[in-house]
Formats: sequence, C-alpha cells, structure tokens
Amino acid sequence: MSCSVELYLPFVAVLYTGTMSDIDDFDGTEAELVAEDAQPENIEEQSPPTLEEQAATVLLQNDKGTYTSPDGNLYPHQWLWDSCFIAIGLRHLDVERARTELASLVRGQWKNGMMPNIIFSTDPKYRTDRNYWRSWINPHSPDDLATSGITQPPMLAEAVWQVGQSMNAAERRSWFRYMLPHIISYHEWIYDARDPHHEGLALLLHPWETGLDNTPPWMTQLHEHLMPSWVRAIRWAHLEGIIGFFRRDRHHIPAGQRFSTLEILTLFDAQRRLRRKAYHTTKILDHALFSVEDLTFNCILIRANSRLQDIARTVRHTLPEELEANMAKTEAALAELWDPYAKTYWSRDFITHQLLKQPSIASLMPLYAGTISKERAEELVRTLENQNVFGANFPVPSVPLDSPQFDPDRYWQGPSWVNTNWLIIDGLRRFGYNDHADALTESTLDMVAQGGFAEYFDPLNGKPLGADNFSWTAALTLDLLDTK
Repeated sequence: MSCSVELYLPFVAVLYTGTMSDIDDFDGTEAELVAEDAQPENIEEQSPPTLEEQAATVLLQNDKGTYTSPDGNLYPHQWLWDSCFIAIGLRHLDVERARTELASLVRGQWKNGMMPNIIFSTDPKYRTDRNYWRSWINPHSPDDLATSGITQPPMLAEAVWQVGQSMNAAERRSWFRYMLPHIISYHEWIYDARDPHHEGLALLLHPWETGLDNTPPWMTQLHEHLMPSWVRAIRWAHLEGIIGFFRRDRHHIPAGQRFSTLEILTLFDAQRRLRRKAYHTTKILDHALFSVEDLTFNCILIRANSRLQDIARTVRHTLPEELEANMAKTEAALAELWDPYAKTYWSRDFITHQLLKQPSIASLMPLYAGTISKERAEELVRTLENQNVFGANFPVPSVPLDSPQFDPDRYWQGPSWVNTNWLIIDGLRRFGYNDHADALTESTLDMVAQGGFAEYFDPLNGKPLGADNFSWTAALTLDLLDTK
C-alpha cells in the first residue's frame, strides 16, 4: 500500500515535454541533439498543466511514503486533520494511497483511544521536536512512535467515509471494518476524557487542538487572562524581536502572517503545563490554563458521530449504547451555544459556562454539523452573504471583515482557507443552499487557480499566504473539481 511515482504519472507527465519513447530511443549523440534542435518551430506547444495536474504534483512532492506532509519545508511531520483532508483528495488519484494515508494515522493512536494531532518524523534532525513533547511519559502512548499529547478536530470518520465512497461495495465494507474499531475508540476517548461533566460538549485544553490555532476566541483568553509573568516580562523588556529571530517558521514565512512571538511563547508554556501532567486530562483540569468547549471542534464531532453511525450501519455493527447516548447528547447540547440576541453560535468557557463572544469562522460550522434548525441555518447563511461580514471578494475569511481582530494576512485571524471552505460548502448543500455552495466552490477554485496551492489566502485580493504547495489545498481542490 506504499506510494509510488507511477500512481501519479498520468497527472505529472504533462510537466515533461517529451515522451517515454524519446527517452528510450535517445543515444546521447551530438547529432541527435542537433536534430532535436532543428525541429520546425511550428510544432504545437504542449498545453500548460491543468489545475488537477498541478494539484497531483503538489501531493506527489510532499509524499513521504506512508503519509503526506502538509508542505515540503515548514511542516515535516504528519498532522491529524491534515491527513484526513489529504485522503479525501487522494482518493480521486488512487484510493489505495488514500487508504494508506489514514491507516498511517491510526498507527499513532494511543491505547486509551486518543488520536494525537502530530505523529513525528523519525528523522534524527527532528529529535528536538520529539523530545519537547515526550509522549512516552504517558503509558498510553505508542511504544514505537513519538507523538504529541493532544488531539485535533475529529475528521477521521468523515475521511474514512469519503475514501470508502471510491470503492466497490465489498472493498468498502472491508475498509470500514478495519477502521471502525479505531474510530469508536477515538470517540469514546473524547467523551471519557473531554466531557468530564457528561454535558455533551467536548472541551479542549490548548488552542492547537482547535486546528484554528490563533482564532480570536482563544487568543482573547490568552491576552486578557493567561499570559504568564515571564512572557509579560519579555514584553516589558521589548525582547520579543530578538527571540523571534530564532523562530523556525520565520525562515519560511513573513512574520506578519504568523503568531506573534509573545503568543507563541505563551502557547509553548501552556504545552509545557500539559506535559508536566503527562497529558492526563483530569490532572490538567485542576490547574488548566485553557478549558474551552470549542464550537468548531464540537460541530465536527457531531458530523463525525453521524459518519460513525453510517459506517457502523454499513457493516451491520451495533455501537455501544453509552456511546450512542453521548452522541445524542452532543447534538442536543449544541443549542446551548446559540446566542438568540446576536443570532449566532459561540464557543463556551468550560468552567464558567460563559459564551466567548469573539466572532470567527467557527460561527458557520454548525452548517457542517447539519443538525441545527433551518431557521438558524438561514441566519448563518445571511452572514455569509453579507459583504461586511463573511462575503469577501475571496471568501470565506476566518474572521469577519467587520471584526476589530480581522487581519487579512495573519493565519487564522482573517485569511481564507480551502479546508474551512470545504466544510462550509458541504454544510450549505446539506441545508439545500446549492447555489451558494456552487458559488463558493467556484470562488475557491478561482482563488487557487490565481494564487497557487498556498496554505491560506488574503480574502480581499486572493494573495497567496503562508506555506507554498500546501497539501490539503491541493487535495481539496481535487475533491472540489470532482464534485462541482
């Protein structure tokens, strides 16, 4: 099931200006080279590669054999929801390679069911990354792999389902039977470890678990309450510029497109606190720096629960009663995050139950969950249509245009991302907004065609931002091309 170059040859052959027979026949003589140069000038030039062919090339160059790195430089490891989105696109190239992408994820699953957000490369040069997390201090972690100690949005069930749709019925059932125990174990861990009060909503302990790392609800908490004293001292002494010089991401991406150095230091401090408690949720909650019932995570969980039920139904497997009850509770609990005055959804503080009223793209994720009322879905779609909110030239901005925290260049504080567009497109179709879904699909593909396979894009002018040749941008472009 390992990847080979041959899988992608139909899509990258256009990058080669000759043919395979040219290579076989060429004997390397000067006369033949001259003959090649003497060809008539009116030979028809080969057409430029299509968007599909370009996307396939990106995935090929980021292929590590059993997994696909998010890009070729900045992100060398395997990330949980990245691989899920990548597999959804890879299935259009080669379904076996898509299966391998997801199967390689579950090799990092902890014995308690937790799916870590990172499986680290075994390359010796990334020893520092592995040692910083020290997953081995938790007895549930894998024996032969180094991982992180936190999770990410549970996209696995969706990805398994989507990959299964590219198989025949017998292959699909076999695939589902293989992956089902891993998904069940993961969802049971979420409810056991991250819903300690059995209220139905999962809590997160670090912004990196959201997938939307510096999204305003979390960064507001960080700046207002949670910045440790030693980081405040660095800010007072104006040392962040010197420290920022040593950041690895700054070697690849301009500073204005990433976290601030003070934010990064605070997030590393928060991670160190989790590590001191060996990533045990109950111990962490006694002195948690963050504990948020994140809207995006819980919306994806609701949809993942639905996909889990679909998978189980396909193979005639009965899910545990307790898990079924917890899944129903989550669907009902989403209503607690609705604000009837603002007519939107928010994340919520786990301890105080106060809604965190900082606008972000998370407010549109209940569309993807697919379980809200048509009336509330209509309210959300209105914000998508509003040119002062989410209706940018190149939608959908990760923070509304009218928010004081909107920054068109900075990571999850304004730029448009293809993966969140994919989620919203899916949600729009579920509620019957097919024209809106078609329009967003076209604008997303136009954005990629204009700016390339960037990590994210300026929503005002479509300028490419972040890492180049980003894998989920390429993979989801393939899926949008196939399903539009």
